[in-house]
Amino acid sequence: MPATTTPNLNHLWGKLLVEELIRQEANYFCISPGSRSSPLTMSAASNPKARIFVHFDERASAFHALGYASATLQPAVLICTSGTAAANYFPAVIEASKKKLPLVILTADRPPELRQTGANQTIEQSGLFGEYVRWRVDLPCPTLDIKPEFLLTTVDQAIYRSCRSPAGPVHINCMFREPLEPVDPKEDGSAYIHTLKSWAGTCDPYTSYVFPQPDLQPEDLTSVLSILKRIERGVIVVGKLYSESDRMTVLRLAEKLRWPIFADVTSGLRLGQTHAQIISFYDQILLFQKIGEKLAPDGVLHFGGRMTSKRWYEFIEKNRPRHYVMILNHPLRNDPQHQVTLRVEASSGRVCRALIPSLTERNNVQYLKSWQRLSLHVQKTIDGFRENNGTLNEPMVARVISEHIDAGHGLFLGNSMPVRDMDMYAANGHKKVVIGANRGASGIDGTIATASGFAHGLQKPVTLLLGDLAFLHDLNSLTIVKDLKQPMTIVVINNNGGGIFSFLSVAEHFKSFERLFGTPHHLSFESAGNLFGLVYARPSTLKQFEKEYRRALKGDQSIIIEVETKRMANRSLHDRWQEKIKEALENIR
Repeated sequence: MPATTTPNLNHLWGKLLVEELIRQEANYFCISPGSRSSPLTMSAASNPKARIFVHFDERASAFHALGYASATLQPAVLICTSGTAAANYFPAVIEASKKKLPLVILTADRPPELRQTGANQTIEQSGLFGEYVRWRVDLPCPTLDIKPEFLLTTVDQAIYRSCRSPAGPVHINCMFREPLEPVDPKEDGSAYIHTLKSWAGTCDPYTSYVFPQPDLQPEDLTSVLSILKRIERGVIVVGKLYSESDRMTVLRLAEKLRWPIFADVTSGLRLGQTHAQIISFYDQILLFQKIGEKLAPDGVLHFGGRMTSKRWYEFIEKNRPRHYVMILNHPLRNDPQHQVTLRVEASSGRVCRALIPSLTERNNVQYLKSWQRLSLHVQKTIDGFRENNGTLNEPMVARVISEHIDAGHGLFLGNSMPVRDMDMYAANGHKKVVIGANRGASGIDGTIATASGFAHGLQKPVTLLLGDLAFLHDLNSLTIVKDLKQPMTIVVINNNGGGIFSFLSVAEHFKSFERLFGTPHHLSFESAGNLFGLVYARPSTLKQFEKEYRRALKGDQSIIIEVETKRMANRSLHDRWQEKIKEALENIR
């Protein structure tokens, strides 16, 4: 309960907001310094139950909060001052919205009489984040004319709207008039909050919400079962699943159906998982276009979010299955190719648990065995790449990380090539790790900051694999990394620019490609390690990288491991490897 004696009403409102957020289990406050936000910042800092993170860059602070939410599925709270400080939250707000992760944004604002007057540091903050927030409210300036219960129920509604499906960010814009600082003489606020005596006597929120639990109705269950029974060659596709329970029930359902499982690297069903039905190298198998003639499915059962593999979407676009059933725990469309024939809003675990008792185990396993056989040949071919070529290259860096990362650690994957290389070349059957990635809007901004929040939320060491442009884009977030309690191993692929653009056709047809797309920077990152007080290593061979990475995992300090490669050489290597994989598949027909 906030103290009834407070410097002024601004601070009393701040204390009420912070206390109710904490009672709603939103107790991690990511704060960037500013004057207008003083009542919020000081209220958070003075509450012993609040956990405080402070960073000068609002953009990095927001991505850090996003990473925390990704690891814990609990809302982090952002606090900033007025003006463009709030606008710097926008990229992370978009990502949180796309990934359906909870965030609470508290932006301080100037009073209404200063809006649209040219007043300093004043922009239109109400509605700043548009449709990317699940709910927003423009709080009036603190006044005794508004009951304190209004603040509590506002927080309760914000948390509910942030955490219920589809989860996402919410925005509370807080106008304050001066004085913003604590001033004497102190005012007695006991008369103002006397109606909160019952609330003050507990640790419970003022309003508790019961969250809806979408489930299959009997007639819906019958419809899904009817479709599944008609499918002769089915595939289970698994995107990001946050719950280990959901992942295990998907595997149990797959055992009943005897269908192959195409699991995205972010799904939680790849690293550390040895289940025989998981086709780890399905993306590489789809390189062989003739596979569609023999193994095109007539039905797909899709759990979780979008897949990293572009080839998967090309494959089903060319060989459109008759049935495409998608299970997601939110109502939003996830169907870029407009192929879904049945959409079920419920958790993956609930659906699987409802289906399993009604299904008899399939006897026809030839379809599954065909995929298993192909995947095994791809695996042997990739193993041969390492045995025959010990050079340091981007796909093999991903593979080494997948082989040696410690059980229980976190792995955060940068966008562009790192997440794709891990999806295509990661070794299966090794240690189980928690995987994160900003695959909502798939941007490269805020990657280091997000990984730092991911590490803080997990309370475990994290390996971050990212590219050089993403590293440069978020360089100042290394100040967060150096203060992490758990060490972070940052593996940065430095190919002097945007490596993924080398895979586009424009690379071969546009004479200004290097300047406009490649964007070479001609930088190395040893000085960044020195500047931010981080250990630094730059191995020159694959064997040296493996040694440095294993040493980093055993250490207690964060480290930057820089891997230098050549963009066009990397493109050529990918092409050669994929040709060899196609040859291997061709030879076993």
